[in-house]
Amino acid sequence: MRALAGERLGLLPYDALAQVAGECGIPARLIRDHLAGFALDEAGWRPADEADLLRYCYHVAGAVGGMMAVVMGVPAGDEATLARACDLGIAFQLSNIARDIAEDRAAGRCYVPAEWLAEQGLAAADPAAPALLPLVRRIVDLAAHYEGSALPGVARLPFRARWAVLSARGIYGRIGRKVGALGASAWDRRVTVRRREKLQVMAGALAAAALAR
Repeated sequence: MRALAGERLGLLPYDALAQVAGECGIPARLIRDHLAGFALDEAGWRPADEADLLRYCYHVAGAVGGMMAVVMGVPAGDEATLARACDLGIAFQLSNIARDIAEDRAAGRCYVPAEWLAEQGLAAADPAAPALLPLVRRIVDLAAHYEGSALPGVARLPFRARWAVLSARGIYGRIGRKVGALGASAWDRRVTVRRREKLQVMAGALAAAALAR
């Protein structure tokens, strides 16, 4: 926060952040919210319920979506558009969580809400069990919901930013849908979107960006 207050610290990451925040008018609350997400991970935090999961996704990715929107030209006071940008960040993080459950388990992390696990008779120590599949699909469905709620804000972006965001939305959406469709085999290897698929998504996003004015 010292850097955001205008103090030169002589450390490139902090001074660069202060410069970008100052030039673009990034709200300090978004930066504070994002840092709070790092604190949650550092503390070994785990979500108790769906609200906790969404709160975490906002901190680690939704706030980044809001900051990116400001960098792309959305006025800092346009709360409606910033909220939609945060929704897209939340959708991206939900897709990541669904895809990376096995990797997170190996690292001692679990982002599936404890309440959901209890409904299936599971514990956080066994998040890759077949019984978890309905919960993975539940996460994927949540991601799709937030993808949809983000869409109205995309139309308010400049054309190039609109194309980039629609491309990212389509690529991350495919990751989530692949995870949901693959079931237990989604954990056999990391789910990715191949180059050809990305190009197809980008072509579709270009057309959508031209229409979404």
